[in-house]
Amino acid sequence: MGRTVQGWPIWAFRVREPGTETRRRALIFAGIHALEWVGVEVATELLLEVARQPIRGVEVTVIPVLNIDGHRKVEADLLAGRDAWRRRNAAGVDLNRDFAINRDAEAVWRHVLPRRYRTSPAPLSQPESRAIDALADAERFDVAVSLHAFGGFIYTPWAGHWRRPPDHRELTALGRVMAGGQGAHAYRVRQLSRWGFFFRGHGMEVDHLYGRYGTRSFLMELTRTGIEPLRPDTWKSPFRRYNPRDPRRHVALGVGALRALLSHLSGRLRPVLVGEVRPPLLP
Repeated sequence: MGRTVQGWPIWAFRVREPGTETRRRALIFAGIHALEWVGVEVATELLLEVARQPIRGVEVTVIPVLNIDGHRKVEADLLAGRDAWRRRNAAGVDLNRDFAINRDAEAVWRHVLPRRYRTSPAPLSQPESRAIDALADAERFDVAVSLHAFGGFIYTPWAGHWRRPPDHRELTALGRVMAGGQGAHAYRVRQLSRWGFFFRGHGMEVDHLYGRYGTRSFLMELTRTGIEPLRPDTWKSPFRRYNPRDPRRHVALGVGALRALLSHLSGRLRPVLVGEVRPPLLP
């Protein structure tokens, strides 16, 4: 679907059941931030699962890792025994602040915490961001989920505005469908800008996909950190901050949420006719 700054191909895998009409399209992607490997694990596991058993009526596109250059750098760090904090791509840009919607800071807190409100030099300045945008433009996904770490939240738009989006109730209901697939350890559903009264995320992918293409978009913060109180070696480790030593339980929670969302899309929706106004995803 595109190439990174360093020229590595970015792969998107599209899965659907042969011979079945596609009624909905879902996008799942991970690895925007270099250190956040647990999201890549979840995306890969989901891809293998839907490849073995496609979701009837739902075409699923999975991008296991978007920031391949950053991911490779972290891999090299770990192999060399370094534990460095890395978030950006090879050009030094935070891809999660490189999108076009809601880039302008409005909150008064931008004067108090200016670094929290920074964006990239220009919208869609990086090849990785442009690849996601082009794919979203071509496919017009109904739902998208961006996988991150850490926090234990399922976030909805807006990230850059305190106000509620037009279909906040539908977004929240879909978020709760995902949380319902996680059992007793379900993540909380919340509008991203309301994580904290001072927080805004400008130029984020969740706002871009929702605001530009009408895709009901979510950002899932997997795990509640990999830092372990009884293991001092994890206390100052950037890698462990985002990635637990044993990711299997956290992968199961992430895949469970995505499985519930895809099953919901498959079982409770009717096709949308050309020119028809898109109905809510939930009754």
